Amino acid sequence: MKLILSSIVTITAVMTLLVNAAALAVEPTAVATETASNTVCPISGKPVDPAITADYEGRKWSFAQEDCKTKWLKAREDSLYQKLGGKAAMEAAVDAFYVKVLADDRVKHFFDDVSMDKQRRKQKEFLSAAFGGPLPWTGKDMRKAHEGMGLTEVHFNAIAENLVNTLKDLKISQELIDQVVAVALTTKDDVLGRPKKAN
Repeated sequence: MKLILSSIVTITAVMTLLVNAAALAVEPTAVATETASNTVCPISGKPVDPAITADYEGRKWSFAQEDCKTKWLKAREDSLYQKLGGKAAMEAAVDAFYVKVLADDRVKHFFDDVSMDKQRRKQKEFLSAAFGGPLPWTGKDMRKAHEGMGLTEVHFNAIAENLVNTLKDLKISQELIDQVVAVALTTKDDVLGRPKKAN
């Protein structure tokens, strides 16, 4: 029963994270930048009250009402992104992950002609959005990004294995690793170019 409950909680958290990331992507003015606060509340979609703000990872976020701010901060606190350690942890994990990937004969050839600085930046942005960070994913969807690469189950599993081993090296708990894997699995059909499943 505990395993079933844990799976339901994980699936619910994953779906919430993905929906929240998608919702942020809809309205760019609802996203604070490094130099300017957002002008649309990321919770209500209404114009912000400049007096209601919160600082998060070096960005000033504005909200329409205090309860929007409270809800947004609670979502940050409860997110897998924050539980993993936020921006600093995401950066460390992605950097360590690519050291493993580029040493893995099963997949390293896919990165021969890739700017690894750009790849790392894109991966950090994607994982941050997928794990419930406040910034949206602005890149291609997973299906388009991996189209025509000839990826197989072996390649997907190699990447997943390297990700899990990276998280273990960083002393991330098994519970959080399981949640990360659950998020990664939501992308599998798109990454491998498989037909979309009917809802």
